[in-house]
Amino acid sequence: MAAFHEALFPLDVALGAAGGPERATEIVTTLTGREERNTRLKHSRRRWDAGYGVKSLAQLSAIVAFFEERRGRLYGFRWRDRLDHASAAPGAAVTPFDQGLGLGTGAQAAFALVKTYGGVHAPYTRPISKPVAGTVRVAVAGVEKVAGTGFTLDATTGIVTFLPGHVPASGAQVTAGYQFDVPVRFDSDFLEVNLTAFEAGEIPRIPIVEIRP
Repeated sequence: MAAFHEALFPLDVALGAAGGPERATEIVTTLTGREERNTRLKHSRRRWDAGYGVKSLAQLSAIVAFFEERRGRLYGFRWRDRLDHASAAPGAAVTPFDQGLGLGTGAQAAFALVKTYGGVHAPYTRPISKPVAGTVRVAVAGVEKVAGTGFTLDATTGIVTFLPGHVPASGAQVTAGYQFDVPVRFDSDFLEVNLTAFEAGEIPRIPIVEIRP
């Protein structure tokens, strides 16, 4: 990913932000009232306002410094989504069996981390490109592999690569569990700070938007 810093937005502010996934659905209504719906994007795009997480002038100062180092919208960075930052259900521990990555072929060594939402009508599979190093657990055919011995992880892309002698056999289910961040950028080159309004209880707007590799 070009113009990206592997830096994590301050957690104490991110965990108080407001936002969530956004879809782009086109709806055409015919003269009879019937609707035709189509989506222009395969993947949702998440947006947040980090201003809700700013509770002190010290936090605000840290955000200004982070914004300046990113040069506004120029450089992307990591963002921790309070609602959705792990392969397991909220509050549950990560296991190596949380998410399916695919079936082995006997030759394929590299598998991309993904997270699947739903499972009855139209499951959505989301690419995970920014896993948290040290949290990724992987299993093949129900047997956990050891990091560094059985596989390696590129924490900047979310690619799991099995080492020689550990490549999944044909038909073997590959699964994984992990924590992850979201690649994002600031959605404005202007960070408006009004200290008078801030002290009176108003919170500055700090727009954040997800970016794709």
